This record gives sequence, C-alpha cells and structure tokens, in this order.
Amino acid sequence: MRVAFATCSAVRDGSPDDHAAGALLGADYRVWDDPAVDWDAYDRVLLRSTWDYTLHLQDFLAWCRRVGGERLRNTAATAEFNADKRYLADLSCPTVPTLFVAPGDPAPAWDRELVVKPNISAGARNTGRFGPGFAGDAQALLERIHASGRTALVQPYLRSVDEHGEAALVFIGGQLSHELHKRPVLAPDEVAPSTRDRLAVAKAMLDPDLVVARSAQQDERALARAIIAEISARFGTPLYARVDLVRGDGGQPVLLELELIEPRLYFAQASGASERFVAAVLAG
Repeated sequence: MRVAFATCSAVRDGSPDDHAAGALLGADYRVWDDPAVDWDAYDRVLLRSTWDYTLHLQDFLAWCRRVGGERLRNTAATAEFNADKRYLADLSCPTVPTLFVAPGDPAPAWDRELVVKPNISAGARNTGRFGPGFAGDAQALLERIHASGRTALVQPYLRSVDEHGEAALVFIGGQLSHELHKRPVLAPDEVAPSTRDRLAVAKAMLDPDLVVARSAQQDERALARAIIAEISARFGTPLYARVDLVRGDGGQPVLLELELIEPRLYFAQASGASERFVAAVLAG
C-alpha cells in the first residue's frame, strides 16, 4: 500500500509526532495544495498536518472531494462536517453551552466570563477569554470575526478548566487508543497571543508541556465512545479522532471540540500508539 501524509507548506515534512508512524508505513509527505502532486498514485492519503486548511477552507474541501473516495482518511464528508464548529449543535451529546452569533446578529450580554472563537479556526486562532470588565475587548474580537464573514461562538468559560484542564481521548480505527490531559490554554481577559508565522496559532499550543498522558474517568470514556459511535453511524468509522472534553458546571463531562481533520494525536505520549495507527491504516 502506498501512503501519503498530507501536510501544508509551513510543515512540508509533517509533524515530528507522525514520523514514527510514517516510517513504518513508508509514507511520503506531500503538501495538500501542491498542484504537482499526483494523488492518484497513492492508495491512502491521510490528513495529518494540513494545518493551514482553515485559511483556504473552500479550496481544501474541494481538494478533499477530488482526492476522496476510498483514498482519503478521514473522508471528505467527515472533513466537511468537522471543519465548521457549528457541528456542536448537530450532535446529540452534551456540549459546552454555545451561542452562535452570525454577522448581523445582536451581540450577547457580556455579563460573565466568556470565550469567543470563530466557527472556522484551528490552533486557538482568534480566540479569547474575557470577564465582564473586558466587554469592549470581547466585542472587538466578535466584530473582527464578523468582518471576516465568519460566525462567532460565544461560550461560558467553565471554571472546571482551571481546576481540571481538558481530557483528550484518542481513537484509532474506532477504538480508544490512549488518553491525555491538556492544561488550560486561555489566559484571562485577552485574545490568545499567536505566533508570527503564517499559521498564527496560539503560542500556548506550542508549549511542550501542554499535553501529558493521564487516564480519563469512566464517564469521560463513556461520553467519548458515544460520540465516536454517532460519528461512525453518520460517516463511517473514522481512522482517527480526538475527543476533547471538559467538566460542565454540574460536574458532568461535556464535549469541547471533536477533532477529525488534522489533530495532533500525541503518539509519543502512548506506547504502541504509532503501531496501532499503522495497523488501522493497513486494515483499510
């Protein structure tokens, strides 16, 4: 089986986290929007570090459909669903309470600590956390998101994040592979500072200590499995998925984000994870 890991021009050789799996597969690293690449030469094309896709979303989704069929993993339909964070309203599972504020909609009341983010974004770009005393900054971010034609997601900042962080559960071939803990990313009362390169991801996302291996709780596993089952029923079993959960105000786990396109899977944090990924690729 000939395999390509789809990347972007900012990381042509892919994420180091993928290199062990890539070596086992004998994979080539190819930039997704490079017109010189013959994608038909590959049996499998894996969306791995296409980290600029939100900056060129329609082109990216069109490319997914062209590559598509049985070749692309995750599938083009899965990518199209997951690319817009409004998928949160389209799932049956409990999620972080979210108000979707489209251009032209009235602004929310800035009366509690809130998170503002775009519906199309990755790496915590254009994402901020604001208390009531910083309503002007929150409104300014909302307006920037609207000026780009995107919808803003406005969510309460859950205090459990400061205490417990996030649980991230990684699935490979529909099966739970490994469990992770992510510390809080957003500092109070600011837009997350971003890198100055073309990807412009939040600097906190690059902290080597951001994510560590840690066992999830039973209720977190149950929710994550239910989410994967729902996605699998709609789009087929994803080759890979990362389910990011936090605790709601009532203490129950809720979905923060579902990562089905190009998430870091943190293979290095879990013994055997690269081998499990390779086995799932070769199994189809």
